[in-house]
Amino acid sequence: MSNLEQFKIDLKSLNEGDGAFEFDLDNAYFEAIDAPVVRRGRLHTSLSIRYTKGCYELGFCTRGTVVLPCDLCLDDMDQEIDTEDHLVVKFGEGNSEDDDLVILSEDEGILDVSWYIYESIELSIPLRHVHAPGKCNPAMMKILKEHSAARSGDGDDGAPMDSRWEALSKLKNKE
Repeated sequence: MSNLEQFKIDLKSLNEGDGAFEFDLDNAYFEAIDAPVVRRGRLHTSLSIRYTKGCYELGFCTRGTVVLPCDLCLDDMDQEIDTEDHLVVKFGEGNSEDDDLVILSEDEGILDVSWYIYESIELSIPLRHVHAPGKCNPAMMKILKEHSAARSGDGDDGAPMDSRWEALSKLKNKE
């Protein structure tokens, strides 16, 4: 089990100027934060912190690979991640999170960056993730092709086609 304590940064203890942290993320990290989309992967995150004018500017740079199901064949596939993100943290009354600005209570002063790193990873995943052409599970692709043809009306099952679909099919075949 990943120790999430390493992701808690005491901003008050940092000296003025720059600070840097390194995190290696693995399957235990995703399990520990109960990640909803990504469950496995191996990534490295570099976090730079710069204190200027009463606020902390955090820069996240994450690179590596996560494992996701392919949208076509449902087999696991590796998805490369290469993302950079930015966050500004200020001390103020209460706690608040708004876009790229986080307000921390001055009494607390500790920022847990584990979820911010995960959000950065998840937001960098393409909406559609599929294997490279020819790499999908052949058995699943055969089943998908059979069901796609039957659903789209391309199969010749002897039943008459609705005239509206027939007209559309003629337009499609004209190309």
